[in-house]
Amino acid sequence: MVRDRSPRAPAPGAGRRKGLRSSGSDALLLGLDILLAGLLGAGHALPTAYPAVWWLQLLCVAGLAWQVSRASPRRAALVAWVFAIAWGSTGTWWLYISMHQYGGLPSWMAALAVLALNAVLGLYLAVVMAVFARLRRHRPLLDALLFGACWLLAELARGVIFTGFPWAASGYAHIESPVANLAPWIGVYGVGFVCAALGAGLVLGMRITGRGGAGAVLGLGVSVTALVALALIKPVPFTRPTSTLTLTLLQSNVPQDQKFAETTLPQTLEWAQRQLLAAKGQLVIGPETVVPLLPEQLPTNYWKPLALHFQGEQAALIGRPLGSFEAGYTNSVVGLSRDTLKWPGGYYRYDKHHLVPFGEFIPTGFRWFTEMMNIPLGDFSRGLRVPPSFAFKGERIAPNICYEDLFGEELAARFAQMDEAPTIFANISNIAWFGDTIAVNQHLGISRMRALEFQRPMVRATNTGATVVIDHHGVVTHALPYFTQGVLEAQVEGRQGLTPYAWWASRYGLWPLLALAIVLMLMTLPLRRKE
Repeated sequence: MVRDRSPRAPAPGAGRRKGLRSSGSDALLLGLDILLAGLLGAGHALPTAYPAVWWLQLLCVAGLAWQVSRASPRRAALVAWVFAIAWGSTGTWWLYISMHQYGGLPSWMAALAVLALNAVLGLYLAVVMAVFARLRRHRPLLDALLFGACWLLAELARGVIFTGFPWAASGYAHIESPVANLAPWIGVYGVGFVCAALGAGLVLGMRITGRGGAGAVLGLGVSVTALVALALIKPVPFTRPTSTLTLTLLQSNVPQDQKFAETTLPQTLEWAQRQLLAAKGQLVIGPETVVPLLPEQLPTNYWKPLALHFQGEQAALIGRPLGSFEAGYTNSVVGLSRDTLKWPGGYYRYDKHHLVPFGEFIPTGFRWFTEMMNIPLGDFSRGLRVPPSFAFKGERIAPNICYEDLFGEELAARFAQMDEAPTIFANISNIAWFGDTIAVNQHLGISRMRALEFQRPMVRATNTGATVVIDHHGVVTHALPYFTQGVLEAQVEGRQGLTPYAWWASRYGLWPLLALAIVLMLMTLPLRRKE
């Protein structure tokens, strides 16, 4: 008997059932990829507030690198977009408090606004990860560098486009990690690039066809060796001490909903004046809008005693608004000393340059949104991008207000002329808008990164915290507890000299990092032609 070996016709509907199973499996895998990307993105934001777990940032970026390295460009873009939305929303969820609790927006609208902001910013990472998925060469070292370059492009875009909002940038997770030793050389974005490449190196070796074990050992070995080497390298002292000042830093701890209230404003003003006059330090610093009224709104005989008091051996930097309807309003710092009598008005003046969108200026087309909130918003005037420092007892103190210290490349512009370069940075802030949240720790980490980049101390006088002194190693040496009213007596040592980052960023801004990213991406093109 001869068996019939001809192919049998499939049973009716078998192909359709197989197609349904295949599409169902794909949908399930995509759902799992999206869920994993969201978890990785949320975890990636945490070390920016809790730097002791800096290793979590490397693991999360490694997880993203694994996902996009095995995906099509379209799928890589989707996964990276979800990662970026979760990263941004976890890192900036406290914006909800300012819009809902203080602005009066409905809770759903405030939550949607936070999500929409991070969805737009997340598009940068989505685009570059699609590019990575298209250009990757399945060579561990090259792919790790390519991943880092793409990551760097996304972070530069987020930090610059539309005035920039680089809050929770990946480099801030590493102020206490071995990679922090690179900050004086390459700045926070450079640190982020290195960490992205290291994180990718942990897993991309596993993607080598037929050499999974060897590739894994190679990628893991290179990344771990680099971390150990960075930990063993002793930081290079690019700066040297000048002199020491004694400080008095004020923390007023005024709840945001009471800052301008008629029932509490007299007590707020009285406390600020009393503490300024009673301060013991050579340099006294009050937080952003510690005097919250315009000059013509102040009570009679409020400002004159302060101006007279600081014409002796003490000096003060005081946050207050200035200007008029005709000339425009500014968020400012006023400096008082016996040397400021020669300045216009008899005081040093620093006007905030990098304004907060929706808070200090209203982006075109969004006035309808700001008018929905019960917050006194308006368009402030911008100060000089490279303002003079406040000179006192041989030191040059460079004020910056609120989140201006988030933009290291702008602070670097003050080092173009070494004889005018700051010896001390002073951040003057009020982030009571965001309540008792991770925003306080994150802003402290931002200031610590600036101290590392420039090897300069950063002193911070804030309304609710963190009121601290940070030395040139990025270490907090003196601090007040958060959300308490008090005065911090401390000392700070000024520094002079120039770090490599201060040198190149003061001359070329962020262009060298952009050029690095583009060159690394172009390196893959000759390989593509050969293959």
